[in-house]
Formats: sequence, C-alpha cells, structure tokens
Amino acid sequence: MSDKVLKFTVPEEIDTIKARTFLRKYCNVSARMIARLKREKDGILREGKILRTIDTLKGGEVVELRLPEDTNSVVAVEGDLNILFEDNYIIVFDKPAGTPVHPTKIHQLNTLANFLSYRQQQTGENYTFRAINRLDKDTSGIVVVAKDKYTAKALFDNISKVYYAVCEGIIDSAGTIDKPIRLLEGHTIQRTTADDGARSVTHYKPLKIVNNHTLLEVTLETGHTHQIRCHFSSIGHSLAGDDMYGGSRECITRQALHCGSVTFTHPITKEEITVVSKLPDDIKKLIEE
Repeated sequence: MSDKVLKFTVPEEIDTIKARTFLRKYCNVSARMIARLKREKDGILREGKILRTIDTLKGGEVVELRLPEDTNSVVAVEGDLNILFEDNYIIVFDKPAGTPVHPTKIHQLNTLANFLSYRQQQTGENYTFRAINRLDKDTSGIVVVAKDKYTAKALFDNISKVYYAVCEGIIDSAGTIDKPIRLLEGHTIQRTTADDGARSVTHYKPLKIVNNHTLLEVTLETGHTHQIRCHFSSIGHSLAGDDMYGGSRECITRQALHCGSVTFTHPITKEEITVVSKLPDDIKKLIEE
C-alpha cells in the first residue's frame, strides 16, 4: 500500500450515516475506488480500525483512506521542467511549445511525461502520469497533472482554463462560436465543423489589435481536440502560424495559442488555486507594435 493517506471528517451536523454513503456523497470517492480499497489491507479505517462500507458513522468521526500503490511505466528521460505549483497531490507545469504532453508513436522519449518520470526517480516519488488537461505539442502553457486517482477524478471537469490566442485579421468585439466539431474525413487528427459533430462552444474577447492580428482571451464551454484552432478557422480568422487550419507561418512558426491560467478548488485542502503562465516570447513578439 501507498503511504498517501486521505482523511475525511464527518460533519458534526450529521447524526448517523452509512460509511459508503459518506464516501460517495461527501468525499467524492468513486465506487471503483471504494471496491479497490476494500480489498486492500487497511484500505479504509476509522480510529485505526477497519471500517466496513456498511458500518454507520457519526458526526465528528474521522475516516482514513490509504490510497493504493501507484506505478509509473513511462521511460525516464532527463529534460527541463518549469514547475509552477506542486504539493503532495498536484503538480502544474508551464509547457513550452514543441514538447508533447505524453508519449505517442511519433514522440516516445521527448515528452512532459518522460521528463516527469526522470524527476520522480530523483525525488523518490512513484505515480502514474495523469494529465488533467492536454495541450497540443505546439501549444504552450499550463498542464495540470494529478499525482493519484482520487485527485484526478476530483479535478476532472472541475478546472477552468483561460487561453490566449492570436488570430489573423481583426476581431473588435467579444463573441461566441457555437459549432459542432468532428474529425475531418480522411484525416487522423484534423477537425472540421459539421452538423453531425460533437457540440462545441468557444467564448472569446479581443484584448489587442495590431498589424492585422488580434490577441484574444478564450474560454471553453466544451473541450474537444483542436477546438480553438478549428473554431477560429471556421469564422475566417485562423490562428497565426496554424498552417493545419489555414494560418500563415510568416510571423510565427507554430499556432499562436497559449494556456495562460487555470483555476481549481484543491480536492484536499478545498482552497481555490489559480496558476498563471506568462505569454511566451514568440507570441509577445507577434503582438508588439
């Protein structure tokens, strides 16, 4: 078993409650994790003694969950990591453009996951790479990684992100792009807007206009592969540098897209945390007059 223990206190106002109900409703523990913990030695404890899910809890009692041992199978490769935030449960990176998030057939050794695996060897940690948000290889900015299954589940769909994009042409007012997206026929990664696609909604606000380019603040109501890139291309404002979706590489050699901030409620401490990443030099240069 792992030495990572989560502690949850039953609210004082609760008279009695079944342990399973408390874990599912108040602690956001999945049924699958509960089943796994029940099979582990000292997986679920109350006052140092085994707690069965059918047992009754009272207000003020403390339940301890000893998380299962995690494993990391990603090949360790030494590489640079810019860490913006870290504690026992979460680590947040500022990913540069050109670095994939996780290994693929094409990129097996030069990814964020490889570099983190090497760092784990140096620090003595051992956990699976669980990226809560994933950026394209040439999109820069914030990537949040959970260090255990519980944290990953709690963060999933409970994290807000702000992107900054530079599109070609002038957009002088805020707006929303509400167009379904699906895989482009005959392609393995490129997307297109189509009536039979998945619902996709992108909100944007112009921040600066210079040299026939517009710097935009972008937030997503839905999150799909290439959503921002595909959506802006569909309204005739491809991202600068994004030649897959019609953008020119004359001013920048990759899509001008950056995840600039994330905000989430910490699953353990319940503290609201905001992490910010500055615009990288190539995008700053693009929007300088």
